Order: sequence, then structure tokens, then C-alpha cells
Amino acid sequence: MTQNSIQVVDRATGEIFNEVILGEKWIRWAYQDSGSSLLERLLFRSSVVSRLFGAWFDSSLSKGKITSVIEELSIDMEEARDPVESYRCFNDFFIRHLTPESRPYSDDTEEVVSPADGRVLVFPELDGDTFIPVKGHPMSIRTMLPGLHERFMGGALAIVRLCPADYHRYHFPMAGRIIDSRDIPGALHSVNPIALGAGPDVFGDNKRSLTLIETETAGTLCFVEVGAFGVGSIVNTTTSGTVTKMQEKGYFKFGGSTVVIVFEPGKIRFSDDLIANSAKGLETLVKVGQPLATAL
Repeated sequence: MTQNSIQVVDRATGEIFNEVILGEKWIRWAYQDSGSSLLERLLFRSSVVSRLFGAWFDSSLSKGKITSVIEELSIDMEEARDPVESYRCFNDFFIRHLTPESRPYSDDTEEVVSPADGRVLVFPELDGDTFIPVKGHPMSIRTMLPGLHERFMGGALAIVRLCPADYHRYHFPMAGRIIDSRDIPGALHSVNPIALGAGPDVFGDNKRSLTLIETETAGTLCFVEVGAFGVGSIVNTTTSGTVTKMQEKGYFKFGGSTVVIVFEPGKIRFSDDLIANSAKGLETLVKVGQPLATAL
């Protein structure tokens, strides 16, 4: 273990492991090298590089990268609906569908499930508008949810951080009705804790989409997709109307990315293991459909 390693708790086993970071040396160079501030601005304040990445990953030229990434990140392709050879390009593989049985969930209307595969950090009660990600600086729902933050002051918040190894489609955590949605342009900083520790307000500066969902048992929640470096597209496939639990909401194209769920005060209680691990500053590796919280 190195001093700057990122440790995550595997929910299934309870074991702590060091995260394998795709492109780690480049992230550290951009965010931790004292001489790289100009590079950081050029790469992450402009969408040009991410658009170029996106164009390449959408092309057939990128197909050859699929097998090496599966091996490097130990991706379980037994969960995939389609065989590897069926993907036309890397992004087709990246936004792959899974078999329904690989992500079971409960129909309990009071159970809130994880909206995505990822590393989860929870904040059971916000200090006003503030939350502090792992290895990060204080961040605010005022900047993350402009014009929508007032109803969520002192509420609860969950961050689900996706890595390139993860399934990159995201789903509704419970049934409800979409009552508002908006897209906010912004930067494309990495969402990796390495970047969070360097100071950028990732959740307030990055490109993101906000969706207000009115539920029957957990009040109104805000579902936030946060774009990141390499993620030129946040694609929402469901944008209005009544939604069901675990219905697909959308997907991210290539790169690391994050889903944030913000709850009104007093509406939910997070699962005990997520609370305990988060209190220690540890993210928990969770699969979409697994319990996240219970409506009060």
C-alpha cells in the first residue's frame, strides 16, 4: 500500500482493497505536479480533448482496446448480455448491457437501491449545504444544485463514483415521477479522489444533469449525473413521466463519472455498513440494485 493509494471496502466480502486506477500516472501528473497547472487548464477546462477521446472511442479503430482493458481491470464478462466480439467500438463495450439476473433487487417500496455500480460514500446529515468527499475539500450543494438547493439543506447525500471497470448504465433508485430536469455546462475534471484532493470543485464546476424525482415514500430526491474527463456524453434515455424502480435512466460514455443522490431532510436512513465505512473515510464497492437506504 502506498501513502496515496485509494482504499475501498468490498461490500460482498468486507475486505479492503487498493483501487486499480486506469491512467493513474496521467491523473497524478495533471493534479499533483506543481508544474502542471497549465496542462490541467488545457485538458480539463476545455471539452476539446474529451471530444477527441469520445470520437476515437466511438470509432471502429478503438475495438482493439477492449480485450486489454477487460484483462487489466479484471472485468467479469459473464455478466454481459452480449459477447465481446459483437461490440463495434470501445464505447459499445463501455455502455454494455448486463443480463437481468446479474443485478437482482427487492421490490420493497421503502427500500432505496443504489442507482449504479460504483464506490459509495454517504453523508447521513449535511452540515447545512456542505459535504466533504474522500481526500477532498468541502463542497456545497449550493454550487452543485443551483436554484434547487434550498429544499435539500441539512438533508442526506450519497456519492456513487464509477470507474472504467464498472457497468456504466444507471437506474432509478425507486419509483416516482420526474418533475424537473436541467443540464448544466461545465468543466470535465476527473472525479477520482486524486483530483478531489487537489482542490477543484468537481461537483460545482463539472458538466452535470439534474433531475428532480417525486417519490411516494422518500419525498423528492435530486438525481445528479456528473460528467468527468473523457466523458463527452451523459445520455439520459428516460427524461420525463412516471418511472419504476431500477428502470434505466441513462448511461455515461467512456471515462470515470459519478452519480449523486440528494435527499430532503428526514426522509431516509442509509444502510448501516455504508454509514460505518463512510465515517472512516472509506468508500464501499456496491452494485446497482443493492440496498442504499430505507425511507423513513
